[in-house]
Amino acid sequence: MSRNCSKREAGFTLVELLVVIAIIGVMVGLLLPAVQAAREAARRMSCGNNFKQIGLALHNYHAAYDKLPMHGTGTHGRLPLNSWDGSDITSNMRLSMLVGLTPFMEQQALWEQISSPLVGRTDQSLTTNPGSPTQPWVSMGPTPDRLQYLPWATEMSTLRCPSDPGVGLPALGRTNYVACTGDSTHENRNGYLSVTTTSPLPYPPTAGTAQNMRGGGRGVFVMRLQTGFRDILDGTANTIAMGEIATDLGDRDVRTIGPGTSINNNVNPFINNPLQCRTGIDPLRPRFWAPATTTLGNNGRGFRWADAWPDFGQCMTILPPNTEMCGMGGADRNNQAGMSSRHQGGAHVLMADGAIKFITDSIEAGNSNAPNVRNGGTGTASPGSPSPYGLWGSLGTKAAKEVISAEF
Repeated sequence: MSRNCSKREAGFTLVELLVVIAIIGVMVGLLLPAVQAAREAARRMSCGNNFKQIGLALHNYHAAYDKLPMHGTGTHGRLPLNSWDGSDITSNMRLSMLVGLTPFMEQQALWEQISSPLVGRTDQSLTTNPGSPTQPWVSMGPTPDRLQYLPWATEMSTLRCPSDPGVGLPALGRTNYVACTGDSTHENRNGYLSVTTTSPLPYPPTAGTAQNMRGGGRGVFVMRLQTGFRDILDGTANTIAMGEIATDLGDRDVRTIGPGTSINNNVNPFINNPLQCRTGIDPLRPRFWAPATTTLGNNGRGFRWADAWPDFGQCMTILPPNTEMCGMGGADRNNQAGMSSRHQGGAHVLMADGAIKFITDSIEAGNSNAPNVRNGGTGTASPGSPSPYGLWGSLGTKAAKEVISAEF
């Protein structure tokens, strides 16, 4: 007797499919953080390599001229101008040290545009001034806030950290790497040379400004004063030349834009207490300013690679990396601007000997309530005193007799 046996058709049941999908989902969930971590590690390495190239350019510049590029350089106008005055016919001695480095960063073509009269604008017009359609931009360009000047709007990959997503307006050409000006904010907008509407040309050092910078200009770079490796008495391996910063994304991040005048519009409070601006931080979002604190605009961190002002082209070793900015309410004022990054847990620094270090947010930073060392300061703030900001502050000073013996 024959029997017909029905055979089960090959295939997966619904339960089996769901189990397989669940297993795949778990594996993806486990692998995704590892993939993201690997990508960030690659971006962080690329960021360090960019900084290394800038360090090589810095040393090549010094080998060529026996000096470091001046921070706060450029031309001055036919008539005296204030430090904060913009101009189409002069850069008003507001150019960052990065401008002088361009030929040494394989940006010779850009340097030739800057150093020679240039016709053309970012909007494709041939007009620099509405009344002068044939007039070219002057050699060394206008002040670095001029969007229509092509070189200032140029973004260089060497100056950008791959982890930083910032792009586009209201920024011009962004930078994630800026000059370290030490552990004091005193006169860090004006610098060594007086630039006012009453000063004679070519802006000689006035007694007050020069004295203030001798007391507070303790970093490798001093606004409007050319320095060299010979000035770094604490040793190039012990002194930070440049630091990494995160650029502003328009989200009120305390690291990338300063508080408005609702917090402070006077220089004394935050020089006497670097933590003075913390009253403006949103208690519900401690990495951001409260909405009423700051006004968003074109004053974000790193928005102008060619600008020497603190918000755009300086960093200080006062508060540890990735802490808040503090200042006088606007980018054209003396401001306290630290180091920051989009990496986890710290930021890169370029030591004066060319080494790249990753400094963690937890670095020993002394007494953050202590006043800045400056001309007229007393006690621990007296000119020539060791930095009150611990290991972090001492790394930012070039000649305070603070030699670092331990690895950091």
